[in-house]
Amino acid sequence: MPWKTTYMAKPGSVKQEWLVIDATDQVVGRLAVQIANLLRGKHKPEYTPHCDTGDYVIVINAEKVRFTGRKWDQKEYQDYSHYPGGLKITPAREMLASKPEEILRRAVKRMMPRGPLAYKQLSKLKIYAGPRHPHQAQQPKEYKPTI
Repeated sequence: MPWKTTYMAKPGSVKQEWLVIDATDQVVGRLAVQIANLLRGKHKPEYTPHCDTGDYVIVINAEKVRFTGRKWDQKEYQDYSHYPGGLKITPAREMLASKPEEILRRAVKRMMPRGPLAYKQLSKLKIYAGPRHPHQAQQPKEYKPTI
């Protein structure tokens, strides 16, 4: 009886690609799920949970994302300085005006597992508010989210 073995990727054995995603008119949560899966490598057949098999993801036009329902008015982002009275609450509309990349970055971060590997994978996410990015030398491929 031949034994079947499960393939486990080794660090550095998987080729990592660069992908570009246009976030124009994409719903934040649905886009964040797909970005998190790309960063972790769950779209590849050689996915290994304990190894970084994911790709680099470049997101452009982050200022043009959208929320469903009344989230632009109701959603709030909290930051705490760990000092008494140091809670800062920022509505989603203000966050879009001041730091549009941060909306998508926080959504993706909360969909990743916590731990050193996920923090490393999250560093492969590059988000830009406008349509330009400085990663042409990596020859990124266009990726169409399937939403």
